Amino acid sequence: MKSKNHVFLVGLLLGGLALPARACDICGCFMGITPYDNQSTVSLMHRYRIFNGYRALDQKPRFFPTGARPFFPSTLNGDNGYAHSHKGNSGDFEAFRVVELRGKYFLSRRVELNAFVPYVMNTSQINGKQLNSSGVGDVTVFAGYHLIRQIETAGVQSRLIVGGGAKLPTGEYTRLNDRGRRYPLLNQLGTGTTDGFIYANYIAGFHSFGLSINSSYRRSTENTFRNSLAPSTATFANVFYRIPMGTDWQIYPSAQFFYEKTKGEMLEGQLTGEHAMDNALLGPGLDLYYKNISLNTSFQLPIYTAETDHPASAGRMVVSVGYSFNQSKYLLHRKAER
Repeated sequence: MKSKNHVFLVGLLLGGLALPARACDICGCFMGITPYDNQSTVSLMHRYRIFNGYRALDQKPRFFPTGARPFFPSTLNGDNGYAHSHKGNSGDFEAFRVVELRGKYFLSRRVELNAFVPYVMNTSQINGKQLNSSGVGDVTVFAGYHLIRQIETAGVQSRLIVGGGAKLPTGEYTRLNDRGRRYPLLNQLGTGTTDGFIYANYIAGFHSFGLSINSSYRRSTENTFRNSLAPSTATFANVFYRIPMGTDWQIYPSAQFFYEKTKGEMLEGQLTGEHAMDNALLGPGLDLYYKNISLNTSFQLPIYTAETDHPASAGRMVVSVGYSFNQSKYLLHRKAER
């Protein structure tokens, strides 16, 4: 069985632009399984991540709290008196949406280059006051090397990809409210930091069954305000099954697990106690393929969330459409690469 991977950070934060989006989708989780192998691709992905409900007050998280929209905020940019002051209001939520253009290009059978260009739409609502910030976020670039490429064998196939890259400070991180105060880091479009990350992804298939496990580690520099994010880790696991539907269609139902951990924001090298995360999510996925066109979907809800004084993780949803090229030639070609 052939499979193809889509990297997302673990995705830490995850591409996206707010801390929760980075912690899960930036550097190295692979979203979606495809029947194509070693094919350059272009895709457009939408990710919705929601935080709602205070665990210390026994509030249940809601995936669609009142005022949160999964695809677009009520206004792209706006502030109706927002103040960052958590008081346990059950209507508080933080929604992080990213529409991301992704490209993957294979220089050779074993070397791939990737770039993510995100458009961010963040919403934070506290005590009934809402802040929306939208715009181009931090671009991510990285490369991967296919260390193990055992795919043209009967029975068990396997692939091990290792790599790394950087999130670049291309998104605005200096937005001010009407009183001249800078919005909190998670309400900005970018962090103003250059983040480096490494990742490893192992994919195995046996007949129609498959497994993909990806782990990543990320470190951040400081921005001009001496803000940064603490080191973070993320792990993504995907168990899938291939259902062929004729010569052109294939369906891949899956169960997907995601775990992320970070101690949150830092100021002048010291932890601030803001936005620490220790979350595990689980849910179904469904990928559809017609010839070279793909539709990837996943929906995950929390199964574990460490208690903090901020709204808890309430889930994530991903929808992606992509096109894979019938690549047969590479810029770097060696007969030994197989």
